[in-house]
Amino acid sequence: VQLQASGGGLVQAGGSLRLSCATLGRTFSPYVMGWFRQAPGKEREFVSASRWSGGSTKYADSVRGRFTLSRDKGKNTVYLQMNSLKPEDTAVYYCAADSRTWPIGFLSRSNAFEYWGQGTLVTVSS
Repeated sequence: VQLQASGGGLVQAGGSLRLSCATLGRTFSPYVMGWFRQAPGKEREFVSASRWSGGSTKYADSVRGRFTLSRDKGKNTVYLQMNSLKPEDTAVYYCAADSRTWPIGFLSRSNAFEYWGQGTLVTVSS
């Protein structure tokens, strides 16, 4: 299973970006998909995640109200719409997926995800 993330770039504070993450290769039915990020010199942190079937979406407090996770089942793709970006959002963003039936409360843990994309860099200038 391969996850291909795209959509990163350079944007001014207050701007928007949309990240995409497509699953490639053999037929894969994820149960959960999500996004994490890692800023320079910091540990990877949770951003957002949800069950592939829909329902509740979990967000980090730092992005709630600004970021929105969505999915296109026909394209096997998950998106992260990022609005009102701040310089502190600067990081490499990683998409992740897993086929295990984790409860929603587990989805902020990186070890809940077996498959990871290569990362896409988001830089927010002040």
